[in-house]
Amino acid sequence: MNLDELQNGSDIRGVALDLNPDEPVTLTENEVRDLARAFTAWLRKKTGKKDMTIAVGRDSRLSGPKLARAVMDALVYDGVDVFDTGLSSTPAMFMSTLFEDFDADGAIMLTASHMPANRNGMKFFYKGGGLDSDEIKELIDIAKKKKFNHGKGGSITKSDLMSVYSEHLRNIITEKLEASQADVNPENPLEDLHVVVDAGNGAGGFFVEQVLKPLGANTEGSQFLEPDGNFPNHIPNPENAQAMASLIQAVKENHADLGIIFDTDVDRSSAVDSNGNPIGRNDIIALASVLAAKHHPGMTVVTDSVTSDELGEFLEKKGIHQHRFKRGYKNVINEAKRLNDEGVDAQLAIETSGHAAFKDNYYLDDGAYLASRIVVEAASQSISDLLKDLAHPKSEKELRLKINEKSFKEYGKQVIEDLQNFAKESEYITVVEPNYEGCRIRFDTDHGSGWALLRMSLHENLLPLNIESSQPEGAKIMAKELYHFLKQYPSLDLSQIEEFVKD
Repeated sequence: MNLDELQNGSDIRGVALDLNPDEPVTLTENEVRDLARAFTAWLRKKTGKKDMTIAVGRDSRLSGPKLARAVMDALVYDGVDVFDTGLSSTPAMFMSTLFEDFDADGAIMLTASHMPANRNGMKFFYKGGGLDSDEIKELIDIAKKKKFNHGKGGSITKSDLMSVYSEHLRNIITEKLEASQADVNPENPLEDLHVVVDAGNGAGGFFVEQVLKPLGANTEGSQFLEPDGNFPNHIPNPENAQAMASLIQAVKENHADLGIIFDTDVDRSSAVDSNGNPIGRNDIIALASVLAAKHHPGMTVVTDSVTSDELGEFLEKKGIHQHRFKRGYKNVINEAKRLNDEGVDAQLAIETSGHAAFKDNYYLDDGAYLASRIVVEAASQSISDLLKDLAHPKSEKELRLKINEKSFKEYGKQVIEDLQNFAKESEYITVVEPNYEGCRIRFDTDHGSGWALLRMSLHENLLPLNIESSQPEGAKIMAKELYHFLKQYPSLDLSQIEEFVKD
């Protein structure tokens, strides 16, 4: 297997089970062994330490136990002391490098986030955070060249990381409740709150049993808490319409105050308010920003590139500055860190996907931490009250234009550059600046009254096209204008935009 093909930004992802004849297995015990040994070599060089302790965890995927065993065997072979944390969340794996009970030098999480049941992957952490894409390239290079060092004295210790992590979250909830409400019952601070949790059969069921219930919350109606790598109920993804619809129904049927939904490895979450309104994408950014700004007025939030104009207007009215950056959770996190180093009070980095990294939580994208902050707020008021002034576009659409070219990145970049030049010459289109990804343009009132963003996909041979308008038919009007421009590129599959604009 070509290890380079397993890199997915700052993650490793591949097909781990032979469940689909069209998708051959690409991630086996051999690949994860080599990558685990490469991480050990990389970490030893990074820290200057020979004796290493590394935590290893996994989500609920069917291939998880087998691949985790291969990782641990490889680490022990190179003389590493391993914490076997079993079923874990990705954020908890990073926290294993900080908790005094563990103080791990590094951590490896076996997960493929919300992807189908036949996939799996790896995420790597050290005390400085998660590895970025360039560091993953370094690991792959070490693995390909077999620059490993066999060592003696390695061991495996079964460790209950999630109990320690859950206590950490309970303490956060309790402390923030006590800071905001003088009459909190210290024994059961959430006794008046009804929360429905949907874990999607991933690793998030612990949030009910080990965080909410011990604090007195009513969790009746919570669903799909049992880990099951077949994901029999719905895709464990807060962005999935079926998943959100399932949670909305559960909140309404149980008359709950709040609904929380996690992805498979719990680094993302979204919510549903007491009226059954979904809080995702722009809404979850608005909510997280308001929560962060309570103690940091005038703060900056770094978001991905596809946020709505209405979100920016909402944030500015709240005294919150938006820095609209690029897609990719590591991109927004690293940009927030960069701004912070330059003296900007960047308290939050968050994507519309639900990846939220608070500065006061180590810039760790942690769905359970975000959920905990939302729970604290919901204990005193309906979270929908915080979002009542947030407007939404009247029409919106995301279209994915496949590039049928071997050199698809070069082809896509040329299309984007041409669109940029076309817009500059147009009488009714303007180029939006500043802009950090693709080509963002704005159409005047007579031609759709909104914006469009054409960008390269982070990992696929696609040009995603996002369109939003303040007019009910505006998105379709703008799409028609763009279709006429895009027709000149024979290697673009325009079937989605053709279907959207047809009368």
